[in-house]
Amino acid sequence: MKGLLLRLSALDADAAAALRVIAHFEALLGAGRLDTESLVRSTAGLAECPAGLEVGGRVVRFGPAGTVPAGPVGTVSGSAEFAPGGRVWLERAGAPGPFDELVLEWMAIAAGVVHGGREQDSAPHQVADPALVERVLSEREAVEDRARALRLLGLVPEQLLRVVAVAGASSVAVLGRHELRPGVRVAAVGPLAVALAPGAESAADALRALLREHGAEGVRIGIGGSAPALDAGVSWAQARLALRFAVDVAGLPDEAVVDHDTLGPVALLADIPVDRLRAQPDVRALAGLAEGKGGPAALAALTAFLRTGSLRHAATDLHLHHSSVAARLSGVETALGYHLSNPQDRFRAQLALYALRLAPL
Repeated sequence: MKGLLLRLSALDADAAAALRVIAHFEALLGAGRLDTESLVRSTAGLAECPAGLEVGGRVVRFGPAGTVPAGPVGTVSGSAEFAPGGRVWLERAGAPGPFDELVLEWMAIAAGVVHGGREQDSAPHQVADPALVERVLSEREAVEDRARALRLLGLVPEQLLRVVAVAGASSVAVLGRHELRPGVRVAAVGPLAVALAPGAESAADALRALLREHGAEGVRIGIGGSAPALDAGVSWAQARLALRFAVDVAGLPDEAVVDHDTLGPVALLADIPVDRLRAQPDVRALAGLAEGKGGPAALAALTAFLRTGSLRHAATDLHLHHSSVAARLSGVETALGYHLSNPQDRFRAQLALYALRLAPL
């Protein structure tokens, strides 16, 4: 962290200052059991002005020198609430400082840990303010507003990041409880959960492992490509497109996670109008198969076979005997009217399967 701060100081003083705030509170939370007095005292020293905390009728205040201020609470220049029913504030003379909002946000998070009984190692800071995340993702916002939102989230505007979009009833919980990588920020944006994941590398393997381990039924995940943080809207659009290719297939959690970078030219299928995709004969055949008896099992067999390229590997993924998978694939071949042993026919079947995901009937 110190090396990163030194490099950032030469490039962007605001970004370095924001990271210092975050590093300060992460050090407090990671040092062991934190108490109210230590939190308020350290915050006052960091902000260089009196700080206070109130919960359950008890008020704790300290000045920047580490002593209790004389007299009543002064002018409150900024405040934030935390559960259960608490409040933190800064008493700065004049206008709030440029990073007071970030200080208060993190002070409230730490206060929630102290008074809410949450484990300090549960990374509560992963769950972020949805309004800030939406501002980062919006291409309509001015660059300076997006940069400020990134800094308030503890992210650096100059860094690369990937946006992850998750659909499903437990989508926020899936992202919020398990850290994909250091610095990830999670929020609900409309019906989706969104993660801003710093770095250029994909989180696909970690997310697939998470689904295999926890069995999050009904969850689908799309991962956008790497983009500069100020252009997160590009990765956000890619994540939502990738999400359209993701499908929840029983026994095949890997199909629920799609990385836009791995789609290649297949992503162009998303540009074809839905009605045209639905009208394609192979797509109609697969849709009819899916609606019939044993249809979902047949499509699962096709999906596993096309992914692995092997009957035995597909059977392993589905936890079935290979003869059972062969029987299901025979039904698929009958519905499609061609043979999956032919490479060209397998290619047709894969395209039809993708099209059915994009345009379900």
